[in-house]
Amino acid sequence: MTVTGNSSVGTPILTQAGLEGFREDGFTIVRGLFGYDEIDRLCAEFRALHAAGPVPGYFAPRPGPDPLHTHPRVMQPHEINGLALRVLLDARLGSVLETLLGEEVLAAQSMFYFKPPGARGQALHQDNFYLRVEPGTCVAAWVACDVIDRDNGGLEVVPGTHRMDLFCPEEADEGVSFAREYVPPPPGLAAVPVDLLPGDVLFFNGSLVHGSQPNGTADRFRRSFIGHYVGRSAERIGAYYRTVSMSGDRVVLAESEGAGPCGTEFAPHGPH
Repeated sequence: MTVTGNSSVGTPILTQAGLEGFREDGFTIVRGLFGYDEIDRLCAEFRALHAAGPVPGYFAPRPGPDPLHTHPRVMQPHEINGLALRVLLDARLGSVLETLLGEEVLAAQSMFYFKPPGARGQALHQDNFYLRVEPGTCVAAWVACDVIDRDNGGLEVVPGTHRMDLFCPEEADEGVSFAREYVPPPPGLAAVPVDLLPGDVLFFNGSLVHGSQPNGTADRFRRSFIGHYVGRSAERIGAYYRTVSMSGDRVVLAESEGAGPCGTEFAPHGPH
């Protein structure tokens, strides 16, 4: 894993060491890619979206004892919110992603997670299990919007799994994961924590096994904005993912089989 500082104007955002770390471990961090003021505006935008209530097809809060009922994730917010679209297509993200993928980049998905206090996490999984990008895989850009650590359910990654094929998931523990799929770390490998500050961005390969534990705090959210991207050479992707160029133009790819939204959620009648 390599940590790269946000470079000054005229120098690459991602260093050669960052690229090599991504290739070796399957992930890399660019610290401070977004400023605190930018993150504050993004969070304010999603607070306003939450206060305005449901947006059919994108955001469906509902009453209930589970914190994820009242603060569910927002799916594809870039289709309904201008600031979310600008973040998804941000040139700084594009610069890093083009270096990682070695080609022109297409944006495939955005999500915003509130992950309020007491919320369940998401069991270890692989993103390309859902996107089904062919050929190749996707790359995620995971933008931290809070101080993110072990206590509030920060991400865990299993270095080296990006070099492996997609695994057949087991069923997760519904008491700790909102999503059904669980991929145990392969023998000899282990999940390691990734702590982030607001504005840091974790980039990781779509085959990298990763996930998070529940938010165990009483008063801290763990908000994050996530984009998924593919290289222009990709030919197929799940129908749910409506790919666009980094200039915002729709780019239609053929449909791959077996795809769906990231994380198959347990039915709402479960213990939460």
